[in-house]
Amino acid sequence: MPDLSSLANMESVGIGLALALILLLVALSPARARQHARLPIVFLVLHVGATVLERTLAATPSTRTFLSFVSLLLLLASMGRSLVLLVLDVAIGRRFVRPLPRIIRDITQGIVYLVVLLAALRSAGVEPGSILTTSALLTAAIALSLQETLGNMVAGLAIQVQRPFDEGDWIQFDTDPKHVGRVLEINWRATKVLTLDEVEVIVPNATLAKAPITNFTKPTKVSRRSLFVPVPASFPPHLVQSTILRALEGASGVLAEPAPTVVTNAFTDGNVEYWVRFFTGEFARRDGVDGGARDRVWYALSRAGLPLGAPCRAVHLHEVSHETRTREEEERTAVRARALANVDFLGVLPELHKGRLARESRLRMYVGGEVVVRQGETSGELFVVDDGEVVVVREQGREATELARLGRGQFFGEMALMTGEPRAATVRAEGPCTLLVIDRTQLRAVLEASPEAAEHISRILGERQAALADAAASVRPSPESVQERSSQLLGKIRKFFALGPS
Repeated sequence: MPDLSSLANMESVGIGLALALILLLVALSPARARQHARLPIVFLVLHVGATVLERTLAATPSTRTFLSFVSLLLLLASMGRSLVLLVLDVAIGRRFVRPLPRIIRDITQGIVYLVVLLAALRSAGVEPGSILTTSALLTAAIALSLQETLGNMVAGLAIQVQRPFDEGDWIQFDTDPKHVGRVLEINWRATKVLTLDEVEVIVPNATLAKAPITNFTKPTKVSRRSLFVPVPASFPPHLVQSTILRALEGASGVLAEPAPTVVTNAFTDGNVEYWVRFFTGEFARRDGVDGGARDRVWYALSRAGLPLGAPCRAVHLHEVSHETRTREEEERTAVRARALANVDFLGVLPELHKGRLARESRLRMYVGGEVVVRQGETSGELFVVDDGEVVVVREQGREATELARLGRGQFFGEMALMTGEPRAATVRAEGPCTLLVIDRTQLRAVLEASPEAAEHISRILGERQAALADAAASVRPSPESVQERSSQLLGKIRKFFALGPS
């Protein structure tokens, strides 16, 4: 039996070795991992305390034996913990960009603690195998109780090896569409997932190993979204598809590349169902992205006169008299006439022709952010703001300079309407707005019926252009410049509308 001096020397060597491992761990570990050295220090301090109790207060041999076992166990646990941290954080951790999965760390540490316990038992004169073999019932009970735990642990290891998802990924962990969330943590027993409802769901690893897993953020964070839009079958598919695609341009969260697509998906109840596919890199706010895309599609279809489809079995009966229909049309015409009254150069038209324009013009609705006209386009339409606000910007390369904001009663596009000139600026809806639109066809009929109106309109537009040009030069507009511009505009108007010489 070793004497007391030999035991003291061995204990001193053990404490010195444990302390050296702790100092090495603190010196070599990254700053973020140095806090892990607290546990080895705690084990070492407890070892010293247990040793002091053994030598001073232990009165019986059984008490001394127990305290000796505890003291050795704490010393070995301190060294084992330090070695695990040195290997995982220093030797291996520095070679990888991402930290090792927690489950691997936990299992490694658990194995080391088990080895430490077995070594301490053997040192105390206890054979660990004899404890288990003395009771078949105890062995069976332990095996049964650990069956599910071992299954989760093995499944967790398989997940870490195969890496179907990582922390931060968005996954769907079964066929229920409500079971979609962001992975918070993968440990040895379960995986924590946070859903959009801010509810934490803990899924056992064994369950995940058996379930089909959809990862929405791999191989990239870009994922495809789908909307289904029914439109009555009486409208041509190419018109519906082009209208929907234009509506998605610039929509919040909708990527331009890969580009959105629309396909004819099905014929149902007298309607055509269109499958709208677009991509987003913001899966965390997918509901908002989908809702914004639906808003854009609704406004675009409304402007194009394309109603959303309803089942043919829905029957709507309305008894509308001729007087009621006439009164409703007069009310709508009156609204458009009030908007047209704000266009000064159309004020020279006879009341008969003003009424005709009011009846034939149309109101269009736009949602915030939509482009009404784009710089450089050639489209002969005049727009009057009936409700809301639009922003006029000049685009130069990738830069855009705001020129003006137009509200109710103001108008734009008069030169495109009268001469067919390309748009000088881009106009976007600042928010939901309603615009009155007059196109070239409607105005041509008026000018053909009243040729002298073209001359009056060219004079008013010439005065405006001369005033703007001379204001920029800080001079008073001269009658000669006004006459010259009016004459040039009159020639362009007659040519554009094919009116012929006066």
